Amino acid sequence: MASFTRKIDPTKRLKADYSEDNNDRVEIGPTQLAFDEWQKAGLTPPNLPIMRAKRHERLVEQINLNGLDALLLFDPISIRYATDYPNMQLWNAHNPFRAVLITAAGYMVLWDYVDGDDAFAINPAIKEVRSCLRLFYFMGGDRAEEKADDFASEVTQIMKQHVGDGKKLGIDKIPIHAYQGLKDKGFIIKNGEAVVERTRSVKNAEEINAMRCAVYSCEQSIGGMKEVAQVGVTENDIWAELHKGNIKRGGEWIETRLMASGQRTNPWFQECGPRIIGNNEILAFDTDLIGVYGFCVDLSRTWFIGDGMPTQRQKDMFKVALEQIEYNASLLKAGMGFLELTDKALPLPEKYVAQRYSCPYHGVGLCDEWPLIPYPIDKEEVGYDGVIEAGMAICVEAYIGEVGGPDGIKLENQFIITENGAEPLSHYPYDKKLNG
Repeated sequence: MASFTRKIDPTKRLKADYSEDNNDRVEIGPTQLAFDEWQKAGLTPPNLPIMRAKRHERLVEQINLNGLDALLLFDPISIRYATDYPNMQLWNAHNPFRAVLITAAGYMVLWDYVDGDDAFAINPAIKEVRSCLRLFYFMGGDRAEEKADDFASEVTQIMKQHVGDGKKLGIDKIPIHAYQGLKDKGFIIKNGEAVVERTRSVKNAEEINAMRCAVYSCEQSIGGMKEVAQVGVTENDIWAELHKGNIKRGGEWIETRLMASGQRTNPWFQECGPRIIGNNEILAFDTDLIGVYGFCVDLSRTWFIGDGMPTQRQKDMFKVALEQIEYNASLLKAGMGFLELTDKALPLPEKYVAQRYSCPYHGVGLCDEWPLIPYPIDKEEVGYDGVIEAGMAICVEAYIGEVGGPDGIKLENQFIITENGAEPLSHYPYDKKLNG
């Protein structure tokens, strides 16, 4: 276990996002290419110390509003939100070695793979770093239940010291033996996932700056895809440019490989592969990209590849998809109910309903997140209510393709909700041939 109180060194050089300008620093982040592109585009990078402090304040506020004594997080995305510590997130996604505990008074403890001061250097709200969890079978083996009991004892000790007799603990995703260990210690377990999802849903001003930068960097990477998207190359050749552009700018990973061409664009949700692009074919993709600062950029475009022109059927499908995006985006405003949006969204033409996208709207932040707002036909099965708030980021999405059709059109844009409506974050142009 380590402990540290950070002191700001006024002699340190800082980057435009107020992170330390040190070539050997632990923290990953945007490259100089990204900073140069943002400056040219007139974008303001986030003030990272302020962004992290505001997130911590919001978490503590929500812990108290929900009557909890502490929040215990295992989901890597929620841990990133709480700490902004980016190391080994994908590995942690299926090997839960990391957890974070935040008390109602704001005391934050991180369990991490490596002991040391790395996390403290990124976020001074982290007050302790403890040795990694061995709750999963790879690390704990047949001793995992023993290690779960050790972990429950640690949590008990921390809570006793910083909370007193409080036992109300919000938890998101936890190995079952760790859950049982905490129950055996007398903790009252509440739904922490709901608390942290709602906390993450409203972005502070610095998060919005970060998201603008992330979207812009993603769009520059899409430009790299466009340059190689031609007849005779494979889907993978094109998709690799998105990865390359993301990493070159300091982005992090991509959650899916949703890009397809020709017949593979219908139905949707096929991932890219070695298929070679033919002349006069459709190419469609959904970025699902985790970019700079860990922010998700969720954009979709459809391109026509070849020396000819799209068919009238393809142009008509594109027109319907664009109408869906533009009309549904026009409805977005603070105070609008989720189910009200469902009811007011532009109806899909009947021939496209069977292969509709999973939802016309969803939240976005460090990943696709709450809320999911369904089509009317799905409201009874998956719908739930809530209210759109200023500061939420919302994606508006559509897939247009008939059952058995030769191809389909996928479009998606990302917005930030303001007091005056929905401000578009994404500006990548539509295909000129399809949008003629």
